[in-house]
Amino acid sequence: MTSIHPTAIVDPSARLGEDCLIGPCAYIGPEATVGERCVIGPHSVIHGKSTLGSGNRLVSHVAIGGPPQDISYAGEPTEIVIGNDSVFREFVTINRGTKKGGGITRLGSNILLMAYSHVAHDCQVGDHVIFANAATLAGHVLVGSHSHVGAFSAVHQFCRVGDYAFVGGFSVVTKDALPFVKTVGARGDAQIYGINSIGLERKGFPEETVDALKAAYRTLFQSKSLLKDALLEVEKSWAQVPEVKYLVDFIRESKRGIQR
Repeated sequence: MTSIHPTAIVDPSARLGEDCLIGPCAYIGPEATVGERCVIGPHSVIHGKSTLGSGNRLVSHVAIGGPPQDISYAGEPTEIVIGNDSVFREFVTINRGTKKGGGITRLGSNILLMAYSHVAHDCQVGDHVIFANAATLAGHVLVGSHSHVGAFSAVHQFCRVGDYAFVGGFSVVTKDALPFVKTVGARGDAQIYGINSIGLERKGFPEETVDALKAAYRTLFQSKSLLKDALLEVEKSWAQVPEVKYLVDFIRESKRGIQR
């Protein structure tokens, strides 16, 4: 049975799944949909058209579905869609999309957002992502699955963070952060520091895949070849490794350039 604390406010038109726990002074608005087994902690707020899957936990003072912090926003109907089994710690904020950005801010499943982290309008976040304390995404950022954004780090609008990327704490990412790679540094000084081999091994990547990524990295960023020539060489040598192919495609598809 769903339990709603007497001080919580749940709009009659909000949709709640079974076995939810709604804590003291929480607010769930009229367009919200909350899946089964969710915990909405004290003073947490779900605004607007927000859809949460099952098993999500808002610890306390979480704000999901607020209007986008974009001066062009004029009240158009936009939304947030969130997957399953994620944890939102204290004072996390996630904003709805904008019409010009497609109208949807989307987060996957099994995500951990630590205290004070922020996801802005129109961001698209994959599965199994970790945002450390006060990690911040500007609008229209794409974050791949199994990536990590470190504490007090910020990602500039329209940037991409690749799958299995590691962005170190206190970094400012103004270009695309490469998949499988460690990116660390302040604004204008963010640099790449090789393949995140320890992280990939912990994720169960076979040794031969990690070795192929390391070899591709050396060719791309530590040889004297121009990047366009290095990409061709990497494709010729390791095209059969899906992770290397993804790395090459990610670089070629970049519109803002890549952190190097």
